[in-house]
Amino acid sequence: MAAPVAKTVLLTTLAMMAFAANSVLNRIALAEGAADALTYTGVRLASGAVMLVVILAWRGGFPRLGRIGGSIGGATALFVYALAFSFAYLELAAGTGALLLFATVQLGMLGWAIKNGDRPGRFEWGGFAVAALFLVLLLLPGLSAPAPLGAALMIVAGLAWAVYTLLGRSSVRPLVDTGGNFLRCLPLAALLILPGLVTQSTSLAGWVYAIASGALASGVGYAIWYSVLPALERSTAAYVQLSVPAIAALGGVVFIAEPLTLRLVLCSAGILGGVGLAVWGADQRKRKASRAAPVFGAPKNG
Repeated sequence: MAAPVAKTVLLTTLAMMAFAANSVLNRIALAEGAADALTYTGVRLASGAVMLVVILAWRGGFPRLGRIGGSIGGATALFVYALAFSFAYLELAAGTGALLLFATVQLGMLGWAIKNGDRPGRFEWGGFAVAALFLVLLLLPGLSAPAPLGAALMIVAGLAWAVYTLLGRSSVRPLVDTGGNFLRCLPLAALLILPGLVTQSTSLAGWVYAIASGALASGVGYAIWYSVLPALERSTAAYVQLSVPAIAALGGVVFIAEPLTLRLVLCSAGILGGVGLAVWGADQRKRKASRAAPVFGAPKNG
């Protein structure tokens, strides 16, 4: 029993580190001028598509050409996310960007759930109110406030990822659909790469960073995450994702020497703590509803 648990913990940790690495790699490439945002986005999407095709072919799970997974809507949301994500990191620190992305995704999905009839409990409302408050505090003007344009672009990226997540919630083959969505982005990815090839605006290091982000942090990262997801409860899967902004912030400090400001630390604690409380409240509400639900087909008394 200990071995499977240890394997699950290890794979989950690797997946979270991979997701955080997307922020760190993107920021390194753009901050150092190793790549322009358009070329970086195109290479990331193209290398992610190639890696996912290789993984799925190795597993024997990729359908024949003409019947790839995913959808036009999912591919569009993925493309908007990737493009806005790259441009946002022209101005944002790795940890700040990851925190903004995470908070926007969670708040966007909450808004969609409420619009469609879900009724969050008091702990969920309280948690998300705390998260929203600290998000506002993070964005308020000040010496250590994130750049407005970069913050706005990361919010767009977060909303696009929320749409992508919602479109994929009913997927029975999430890795196949993810691979299909990356493949659908290939024509646009090629259009983004071509100008950079002509102007030679991306160095060898920039190509390496973009390929690592697409093939390893995205392609392999998704493969690991979807392989371990069945072993995790939904609430546990949500909790562990709270670690991604923190890992990204640490990566920014270690690899890019970005400052870890008191404002970022306090707002991170508030946002992640609020989301954690909301996830816990949702889990408790659903467990209570499940216990209260009638058992159909049970024998009647008398």
